[in-house]
Amino acid sequence: MQDNNYPKLHNATWPGIVGKGAGSEPPISFDTMLQMTAAAEVDGVKFDGIDIGLLEPHINIDCSDDEIKKLAEKVAGFNLNIGSLVAPIWGGPAMGSKEERAQFVEMVRKSCHFGQKLREYGVRHYGVIRIDSASSPQTWEVDPVNNSKLIVQTFQEACDVAADYGEKLAAEGEICWGGMHSWKTMVETLEAVDRPNMGFQADMAHTLLYLLGYNRPQDRILPENFEWSDRKTLEDGLKTITKALRPWTIDFHVAQNDGTVFGSGSHDKTGRHCQATDPNGKLDIAHDAGYWLRDENGQLTKKFKHICWDGCMFANEVMMRQQTWNDILAIMIKVRQQHGWYEPEKQAAMATF
Repeated sequence: MQDNNYPKLHNATWPGIVGKGAGSEPPISFDTMLQMTAAAEVDGVKFDGIDIGLLEPHINIDCSDDEIKKLAEKVAGFNLNIGSLVAPIWGGPAMGSKEERAQFVEMVRKSCHFGQKLREYGVRHYGVIRIDSASSPQTWEVDPVNNSKLIVQTFQEACDVAADYGEKLAAEGEICWGGMHSWKTMVETLEAVDRPNMGFQADMAHTLLYLLGYNRPQDRILPENFEWSDRKTLEDGLKTITKALRPWTIDFHVAQNDGTVFGSGSHDKTGRHCQATDPNGKLDIAHDAGYWLRDENGQLTKKFKHICWDGCMFANEVMMRQQTWNDILAIMIKVRQQHGWYEPEKQAAMATF
């Protein structure tokens, strides 16, 4: 029997930026994140690729096509692919003014162009463009009905632009984004957008907090004073949110969470990403990933070709240890062993740099 070779295993580069900067630790460079990803190895298995945030200081969204080609060449030089991209849409809230919403859509367009070029240059064979509402739950709560209408309209316009590039958009399920801050508001937003290229990005660390009703207590699933030792109730809760959101899921982050919220730098308080080996982690990572990767009958969905580890807001001291990335790769391998599949590899038409 051949070992599973799908989904492909990716690491994210944006943890070198998110939560860093003013008032926090300095950013970790893109090249360092790339090098540490490429150096990780467990029993001869390595990461297949990276997901990247199109964010300064790592990436200039307005860089030339030649510069995008150089980036592709650099990543390919480490024998890695590029998967999903994070669009830098925070300058224009999705429920903002007409001008702000137009800016949001323009950032999606630029991100789609960037992704299209990476495909042309032979390093991107799968993945989506990740977005969020760029708005806080508190601002959304001032006028939920009309603010949701604006978010939906903006997302629809962004989807129409993305379709011109053959791209899909994935809305990040995270409690710090207005209109997306609970599992119910997330489903309502996706249903209202109603575009074939609109989906959901599930992150195990963030979606766990949907169960606790942070920022939306009325949508809480787990009981008050929940005891984490009650594994059955936790699994029932995971089944509830995955049943609602799995049909929309087109991008997936493997992660760990200790059941608390955390924020640093300019990043709003949200789900705490723990190390893969953190003893306080509340998830059985490899097992619980199956709620997203398999349907209610236990059959693999195979709705995406890669999965990514997200370790936002790890301390720099942790991120600069190679063992951190080896431990992460080890749990990613376990996820693929339990919920992956085998496909004959197609020879990708790599560009000549």
